[in-house]
Amino acid sequence: MNLDQLEIEDVKKITPARFGDSRGYFSEIFKDSWFRSNVADVSFVQDNESLSAEPGTVRGLHFQLHPFAQGKLVRCLRGALLDVAVDIRQGSATYGKWVSAELSPENGAQLWVPGGFAHGFITLQPDTIISYKVTAPYSAEHDRGVRWDDPAIGIRWPRMDAYILSDKDGKQPLLSELPPYFQFS
Repeated sequence: MNLDQLEIEDVKKITPARFGDSRGYFSEIFKDSWFRSNVADVSFVQDNESLSAEPGTVRGLHFQLHPFAQGKLVRCLRGALLDVAVDIRQGSATYGKWVSAELSPENGAQLWVPGGFAHGFITLQPDTIISYKVTAPYSAEHDRGVRWDDPAIGIRWPRMDAYILSDKDGKQPLLSELPPYFQFS
């Protein structure tokens, strides 16, 4: 596995090796002992998958509060997406900053987004399928978000003919309106 350090230290891009021949390829996409030794000592409790039919679909920026704060290991099974993590840990030198990685089946890349970060993505192709492991189950009571287009964060989303959002995601608060949910330690 190839591990790339991004501009925010705790967010990692992981690209598993592929071994191919005329039939296709084999890739070990997750190994618990490697992940715990090289990325984060966490346990995953659930796998999630979603399909977004249209390019320009934005999902996020989402996070959950303690004790259900989620770390996410994200990959793309079909299509392509720009995956984004925003540091929302008060006191962090990178508070309000973001990093991203393009994920697709062709590049095989995965993004590790730890708890204390808001996570979201935009689809770049039709019928994009995203799959991700999480370290805590979904809890509606602890579910929160921040505006995907908050100018204070300044995410450079790809230009699209239209952006497709849920009503919930279109009404999320600005970063400046968030209480200090997470403290950097």
